[in-house]
Amino acid sequence: MSEFSEIHDELRSVAADLLAKDTIDWPLLVSAGWTGLDAPEDAGGAGATFAEVAVICEELGRAAAATGYLGGAVLAVGALNALQAGESRDPLLRAVVSGDIRAALALPGAGEPAPFELATTRLGWRVHGRAAFASDAAGAQRLLLPARDADGVAVLVDVAADSPGLTVTDQPVLDETRRLATVTAEGVEVDEDAVWRFDGDAEAGLRALTERAALAVACDSLGVAQAMLDATVSYTGVRQQFGRPIGSFQAVKHACADMLVRISVARQLVNAAIGSPGPRAVSMAKSYATETAVEVAGKAMQLHGGIGYTWESGVHVYLKRAALNRSLFGSPAEHRARISQRYR
Repeated sequence: MSEFSEIHDELRSVAADLLAKDTIDWPLLVSAGWTGLDAPEDAGGAGATFAEVAVICEELGRAAAATGYLGGAVLAVGALNALQAGESRDPLLRAVVSGDIRAALALPGAGEPAPFELATTRLGWRVHGRAAFASDAAGAQRLLLPARDADGVAVLVDVAADSPGLTVTDQPVLDETRRLATVTAEGVEVDEDAVWRFDGDAEAGLRALTERAALAVACDSLGVAQAMLDATVSYTGVRQQFGRPIGSFQAVKHACADMLVRISVARQLVNAAIGSPGPRAVSMAKSYATETAVEVAGKAMQLHGGIGYTWESGVHVYLKRAALNRSLFGSPAEHRARISQRYR
């Protein structure tokens, strides 16, 4: 990744400037080219890699930005990239990249990654199932449902959001910067050309999507933690007590140093997972980075003193985002259990 460090630094700087705006709507993300960063060039994308997407994810976390980027770009484009090319998939990928259509992958935030079932009846092909905590499904025009066919093979089913039998319900959570939903399919009728196969091994493709989701959240948490450290260092440098900045007190210095060490380790793990993705590397990054964000945000609230517990400080926004990130796409305990399995 070092060979692209200058490009990433420039991308990070542009992203920070853009996210400093008051309103970050979907057309702005499209015009910035973020929705198609790792989409192929023949689909209108930039042809980049997840490493560039990760930079945006981290900056979104640093700004605690309320966007539909996770579900509408990171997961939707990632899912479309993982599918076999075809006359139905290709136009949707181009439309998502150009911003003409908003799509979302109904990947549940916890549990079985393919919660839908595709069955053939005398009336045709039907989809049944339910996905909870699906990122940015509400507001999407097209939904990609991770399902298993009659043979148990993982597929993605393309359905319109207004299809009869499909219900998308907002799912309120503590973090108001995220938009999650429950997607329920009760006998949704689909055509054969709406059932899309993975390009390569189906199970590996589905697993790669869950790992992509977990790693994107880890990047977001890294940004959250860094923002909280920066805010804390800035605040303790100007807050006076006993005639001197509280940042000069040994206990505060040690607390900030501990935060920095945690973030540094988290960054190494996240970078390792981006450079060489795999179940073990992603689980290490997801479990450590998301726990780090919660601990750093909590410590930031404490070091801000009384004002840290008020609405005006804004620390609570980051703490709640960090807490949700910790649970999405596998808790730290679940990911550590996956890591331990390879040693049994």
